[in-house]
Amino acid sequence: MDRLPTDTTLTRASDPAADYEREDDDPRGLSQKRIPKLPRPKEGQKLYFDRKVPALCVRVMASGVTSFVLNYRFRGRERRYTIGRFPTLDLSQARVEAIDLLKEIREGRDPLDARQSEREAPTMVDLAHDYFEFYADKSKRESSLRNDHQMLDNVILPKLGRLPVAAVTERDIESFHASLRATPYRGNRVLALLSKLFSLANKWHSQNPVWRADNPAAHVSHFPEEKRERWLRQDELSRLTAALNNYADQKAANAIRLLLLTGARKTEVLSAQWSQFDLAKRIWTKPSAHTKQKKTEHVPISKVAWKLLTEMKSRSKDDFLFPGRDEGDHLKDLKNDWKELCAAAKLEDVRIHDLRHTYASHLVSSGVPLAVVGKLLGHTQSQTTERYAHLAESPLREATDRFGKLMSRGRR
Repeated sequence: MDRLPTDTTLTRASDPAADYEREDDDPRGLSQKRIPKLPRPKEGQKLYFDRKVPALCVRVMASGVTSFVLNYRFRGRERRYTIGRFPTLDLSQARVEAIDLLKEIREGRDPLDARQSEREAPTMVDLAHDYFEFYADKSKRESSLRNDHQMLDNVILPKLGRLPVAAVTERDIESFHASLRATPYRGNRVLALLSKLFSLANKWHSQNPVWRADNPAAHVSHFPEEKRERWLRQDELSRLTAALNNYADQKAANAIRLLLLTGARKTEVLSAQWSQFDLAKRIWTKPSAHTKQKKTEHVPISKVAWKLLTEMKSRSKDDFLFPGRDEGDHLKDLKNDWKELCAAAKLEDVRIHDLRHTYASHLVSSGVPLAVVGKLLGHTQSQTTERYAHLAESPLREATDRFGKLMSRGRR
């Protein structure tokens, strides 16, 4: 018999053949009732073997902790696999598990090695870390990164973080997604992020089998989403303009004015630098790093926007249009400012992003072709701009009315 590790103390350790007090030495044998009464050693541990499953034993520690252990040999080495604690696990359950484990051993698999591999298997926390390090940090915009961090830190990882990546099932994803039903838009964004995480794990599986070869989020159905149609009417725009004129922080007010005058995205405006603007030609060149489509955009600016920018430029001493608190950085958010302005202007259920919808909606309803509006918004697909198509009814109705008037002149 191989010697046990030196940090393990057993009764009668000087005699390896007598390391264990076998159950057959005790005519009473092991039973569910007897296990709590097994003598506790003064130090170390003592093993009591089972008659029905000889490799199964009860280990009693000097501390009183009692566990079921499988004592076996694998390729000449003595191994001990802890099945579970008593009384959480009872004797009959331990015997069933021991028999299953012995079958694995006979088939050439070491359960202790398998457990060690399971402990070393990457968890969802590890996948999230690698997602940022090897993918997101190199390919996503700052605002998208911030959203991903929020979804992972506040929603996904508190629920799934400890699970091994290979252990997450489609049912786990379905149940988790269903728990977000109250916020369907956010729930769908969370599902999309999970799907991306698993698609990367699938890609990495070919290089390292500790990841997984499938995507449990791929076939989970999204919640139905209703597209927002909120945009500011003329009276609401007038109230917002008054609130902006009276607002204490005019730097934030100018950022919101520029959002409204250009239809640009919030991150594009807040990160804008003076080097992007040709005020003489009234052109704003948005670098690919700041646009959603990762393409450089050359956008004309209106006379009103040009006047605002010219006034700002005359007072600016920074590279950024809207410098932040730290030197060399820009303003990050307008959340609190927008909340105060909405209260002052008595605007309800309006997000900052709805200023972009307002810009597009008023252009379309005044007769500007959808293709032109799409260019101004930086849309690469016509379907994206089609959401504003119904607003073109008024100029179309006016056009057909004009033809009707021409026809009516010829009537007597």
